[in-house]
Order: sequence, then structure tokens, then C-alpha cells
Amino acid sequence: MSAIQIPFKSTGFFSKTMLDYLEQQPQIQPFYHNFSDIEGFKKQLEEKKKAVSQETRKTLVAVLQKQYENVITSEATLHNINALANNNTFTITTGHQLNLFTGPLYFLYKIVSAINLCEELAATFPEEQFVPVYWMATEDHDFEEINYFNFKGKKVQWNTSQTGAVGRFSTEGLEEVLAVFSEHLGTSKNAEYLKALFKKAYVEHTNLAAATRYIANELFGTYGLVIIDGDDADLKRQLLPYVTSDFTEQLSYKQVMQTTEQLGKHYKIQVNPREINLFYLTNEIRERILFENGVYKVNNTTISWTWNELEQHMQAHPECFSPNVIMRPLYQEVLLPNLCYIGGGGELAYWMQLKNYFEAVSVPFPILLLRNSVQVLSEKQYKKLEKLHISLEELFKKQNDLLALKVTENSEVTVDFSQQKQFLQKQFNKLREIAAYTDVSFIGAVIAQEKKQLKGLDTLEKRLLRAEKRKQHDLVNRITMLQNEILPNQALEERQRNFSEYYLEYGVDFIKALKESLHPLELTFTVLVM
Repeated sequence: MSAIQIPFKSTGFFSKTMLDYLEQQPQIQPFYHNFSDIEGFKKQLEEKKKAVSQETRKTLVAVLQKQYENVITSEATLHNINALANNNTFTITTGHQLNLFTGPLYFLYKIVSAINLCEELAATFPEEQFVPVYWMATEDHDFEEINYFNFKGKKVQWNTSQTGAVGRFSTEGLEEVLAVFSEHLGTSKNAEYLKALFKKAYVEHTNLAAATRYIANELFGTYGLVIIDGDDADLKRQLLPYVTSDFTEQLSYKQVMQTTEQLGKHYKIQVNPREINLFYLTNEIRERILFENGVYKVNNTTISWTWNELEQHMQAHPECFSPNVIMRPLYQEVLLPNLCYIGGGGELAYWMQLKNYFEAVSVPFPILLLRNSVQVLSEKQYKKLEKLHISLEELFKKQNDLLALKVTENSEVTVDFSQQKQFLQKQFNKLREIAAYTDVSFIGAVIAQEKKQLKGLDTLEKRLLRAEKRKQHDLVNRITMLQNEILPNQALEERQRNFSEYYLEYGVDFIKALKESLHPLELTFTVLVM
């Protein structure tokens, strides 16, 4: 096994927002706080020490102990839960939806990033303790986004008519999904482990939150991972002051809109705030709360309150109020002694929209760390790339560009007409100089002819390239097949494949390889050759 690091930029799959953030470009600096390096963590530690009350820590530990009552818990995780009561203990957090059987590969990469970062910080700051946390998105209601995973090009899907927060969904019906999945796995030792993992998670647990906790704990509990479910009345009580300001002042809306306007001048906006960024949550529904004609209403229902009624209801049932994508990050940071949030590019981009809001409510804005990304290659695939003279950076090129590059390199004739185009442009530059002394209409004719001639060269170049591709059809086929095998649907495999494909082949060694190879603060893309 070997791990090779390449710049995120070299893959072509990361946004301008993230590339500018990694380079700490001046125009993006107003939208984050401390940067994700050791100096940034040193500053963040000092700020967070002053921000977390002992009462909040006490509540957090009590809730976690309750959530872990029926979970077989490692000594490392038990130690970390109890350590959260101490003023010198801090968290590194990542979050993810409750995707069926973890969903895409990057679920693992997020969690390994958090675990490894905690270990690195512990070595740098020996007087502090650091706890990796996985925040389960149990209150999400976008079931279509999580009800499947891909296995060897096939979609394994769960269909149910349940509605509301997915964490509360009954796991009934997942026996049938296991039966379908099992048909694809075979009978190897690793296949039997995957079947048992799926069965114990989804058949032997009654809801999706418990099932997801089981899987994450089974895979990462030995490393001390702490898994938290925010769908809890005692935890949500901590958020009530901020919920109140959202109802009465629309504070999150005003602050996020202000930041979004500035951020949108340079970068793509990920989310748009609403005037009230809360849902009403029961076992059956998760619906937006609206304010209309002096009354608070739950969308698509007959439920409504005056302000006094709503205030009383919040105090009696805080668990019924669910933060949306705008307020959920604040909820996390209010509850946890958190230093850093680890996420993908899209996630971190929407966190950047929240900077002003955090400042307005006097909650420290966490360090934002782009999660590790990984491309797994077999030794055989790596050797094929070498034989085809394809570098790792070239592997990620768009397929047409990659084929054009390699066909051109392998051609006995010059396929690139750049020199001819430059020569042609020089000739037309001279013609424009001559035209300047004549009639204006002649200048127009020169420009039109230049465009025509350059377009003709482009057409000839493309025809020659097509001819070379036909001539080198064996090379073209080998490159196409290899790239399609490595990058399914011409996208990063971490967004397409499920961990079970690699676990089936490598077993627990796959998890160990990730643990050994991912270095979060290096801020590079990892190619893992196994």
C-alpha cells in the first residue's frame, strides 16, 4: 500500500471557493475565521475555552451517556464521552446524512479526517484532549437523497412511505434490501461480515438513527469516535435563546443575507436563508414554520400559535423545533466545545455564509477544514496508468482532453496546429496595419477573413485528431476503459461508490489504510494504491 498526495487543484473537481480558501486568497478571508493550520488551532483553543459553560458540558455528557446506553461502547469512546465534562477537552466534528449503509465513500473519509486530526492536535497540544465527533443528520427529511447506495454499478435502494425526520424512520422493510444486497456479495469472509453488519444495523435496530450509530460505532468505535444525535429535548433546550431571536427578530435571515450578498460577488451561493429558519417536527412531519398576519403557522397543516402560545410550547417541547441548514451549524457549535468542522467543498461554502450570524450571536465561528478526498487504485490499475504514460494529475482530466493529449503524444504527425494559428494571426496583424490606411470596410473584410481562416484550421485540426483516434483505436479504447473504471460516470469515485466494494476486497485493511494515509492538515488529495 502506498499513498501519493497531489494538489486538490490538479484534479479539476474542486470549486473556485475551495481553491481560493486553501490558498487563503484575500477576497475570501472575510468569510472564515481562523485558518485550518496549527496556528489557527492555537487561536481557536483560546477562544473556545472561554465560550463553553460547565453546565453545557454537563448536559452534553448526560445526553451522550443516555444515547449510548444500549450501544456496545469501546473504552476509547467511553473515555472521550466522560472527558467532555472537562474544561480542557475539545471536539473536532464532522456531520453527514443517514445514508443507507453509509452511502458514498466520503462518509468514511470525513470520519477518518476527524479521528486523525484529533491525534495530530493531541501531539501538538499535550495539555488538552481532543474528541472526534460524528453529528448524525437525524432531523433531515430528504429521504430520496439517502435511501440508496451504489454497489459495483448497481443501485441498492430502500423504498418506504414514511415521512418526517429520517432518524425516526422505522427500519421495517430493510430485510428485503439485505436479501437483494446479499445476492451481489458472494460468500467470502468479508462478504459475510458485510451481511452481518447490515443485518445487525438495520434488522436488529428499530430506527434509522440507531442503525446508523451502530454502523459508525462498529467501524470507528475503536478509535474513540463519539456519535451524537441532536434530536433530543435536553440538547435543544440549549438552543432556545437563538430560536427565540429567529422567531422575533429574524436574526439569522438578516445576518446571512448580508454575508450572502458579499460572498455572492465572488463565489457561488450554496443556500438561501428564510425569514424563519426552523421546522416543526413530530413523528410524522417536518414542516417549515411561517409568520403570516401576526400568527405563527406550520406549513401544510392547521397548526398555528400566537407568540405567547408559541413561547410556552417551545419551553414545554423544545424537541419539536428543528433547525434547518442555516441554524443547524449554530446548534452544533452552541452544544459542543468544538474547534473545527470538517466537510466537503459545498458544506464549507455554505458555512461561510454564516460568519456574520455567528458574530451577531457571540458564538465562536469554528475553523473550517476541507475533508480528505481519496482515489483508490489497485496495483494493477496503477501499473496500467504507468504503461500508458498517464500521470495521476492527467488521470483526472476530462476524457476528451485526456484522449486528445495522449493521441497527440503518440502520433507520428503533428496534430496540434498552434504554430500555424500563430503564423496566421501574425499575417492578419500585418493586414490590419495595411487596412488602417485604407477604407474602413476593408478592415471589416480582414477581420472576417481572419475568423474564417482560423475556424478552418480548427476544423482541420479536429478532423486530423479524429483520424488519429481511429488510427490509434487500441490506445483510445484502453485509456477510455481504464478511466471509466477508475472514475465512474466521469466523477470522483468517492461520490459514487460505497465502502462495501473495497471492504469486500480488502476487509478491515481498507479502514487501516485510510487511517494510516489521511493527513487532514496537509490539505492535499490522496491517491491510495492498494
